[in-house]
Amino acid sequence: MTLLINLAGLLLIALIIGWFWLSQPGGRKTRSQKIVSEATVIVDNGVYDPAVIHARAGQPLTLHFQRKDPSPCAEQVVFHGLDVSAFLDTGKTTTITLDNPAAGEYRFTCQMQMYQGRLVVD
Repeated sequence: MTLLINLAGLLLIALIIGWFWLSQPGGRKTRSQKIVSEATVIVDNGVYDPAVIHARAGQPLTLHFQRKDPSPCAEQVVFHGLDVSAFLDTGKTTTITLDNPAAGEYRFTCQMQMYQGRLVVD
């Protein structure tokens, strides 16, 4: 009986790791391929859509985050390397303006880094 409980626990851990860290949400969601100055990001079902955003260096970028997922993990977005973060209210749109970001690639995640996206600034 103990063996079955341990195996079930290991299976559950593997499923969680696969769902949040090993899955490729961009493969089933749309990606922004063109360079934009404004974009809407849907926060729902464990992913950001689009998961990849392309922007022009030295130009302001406005992002509108629409949080549909009520889970606590979705309540904050953090832009690593830009020192920008914001709390997202469920069912509302939160606007973040990045003033003249430098060229580079920046990750944006939830506070637990389960939701993951990329901002590519060229």
